[in-house]
Amino acid sequence: MRILIVRNNSNSKAVDASLLLATYLATQGADYTLVDSSDLSCRGDHEGLNEALANGVEMAVVLGGDGTILRTARQIGTSGVPILGINFGRLGFLANTSDEGVVAVVAAALAGDVVAEQRTNLRIDVVCEGERDRWGDDAGTLDDPDEGEEPGGEPSASGFPCGSDARTFFALNELAVTRGAHGRIIDFGLSISGARIAGMRGDGLVVATATGSTAYALSAGGPLVSPGFAGLVAVPLAPHTLHSRAIVTASNDVVEMDLSHNADTREATLFVDGELLEFERPVRRVYVRRGDAPTVLLRYQREGFYEHAARVFF
Repeated sequence: MRILIVRNNSNSKAVDASLLLATYLATQGADYTLVDSSDLSCRGDHEGLNEALANGVEMAVVLGGDGTILRTARQIGTSGVPILGINFGRLGFLANTSDEGVVAVVAAALAGDVVAEQRTNLRIDVVCEGERDRWGDDAGTLDDPDEGEEPGGEPSASGFPCGSDARTFFALNELAVTRGAHGRIIDFGLSISGARIAGMRGDGLVVATATGSTAYALSAGGPLVSPGFAGLVAVPLAPHTLHSRAIVTASNDVVEMDLSHNADTREATLFVDGELLEFERPVRRVYVRRGDAPTVLLRYQREGFYEHAARVFF
């Protein structure tokens, strides 16, 4: 058995726990690869992680907070490798408590005494100025089988390409499109699966999964959504209107954001799970849909979602 250990290297408790866990796994005859979460940035190409994945990883143990889990999910979130998060951060909404110690939680997972949750993630396709829009006006419809390759091609191994021509990204929580460094509100059109909803002006838009509904989308006034829900949540950010509401979509819907009429002085900035996306040209359109394969999170003696939400948010 091979275990991937991802730790928040800036958290002394997580570092101590990783050393304890490594000793325990050695006594159990389990192979492990230890990486620091700081190496999993969008520009990182971690040799040890790639080698571990190539050799086959049966479980990823993440020692840190929700941010560390999100970085790990970016690397392995569509591979089917289950992620066991153990909280050494603050909120830790995605992680298991560390109160019983890291060895007890991992031992339970190795014995199968955990619950696997299938979490919806996002596939995000970005079209920049001067590029062909394979889903929009340039060619066919969203579901046109003759279109062949989808916009942006396949994601990179990490699902989060940077500094390349790839325009396809992975997110477990959300995509946030916000006003940029100029500080001016942006103009955009919002459509869902080809049906135009509205033209908007405001700070931007958050498109979240059910998992991400407890994050930025919640702060923007969006609803709490049970983790098993497979649709998306689209929440306008500070819209300049009295008629804007969050929208909860069906599982197969595609949320479309049209920035083609946004002025150059009204710069739009994109963040995927809190990480900045940088492009050499202005973004023209963004398409967000449910990813093809879910992300698997492991729960140990889990507290129910509604009990957890009531304790944390109310």
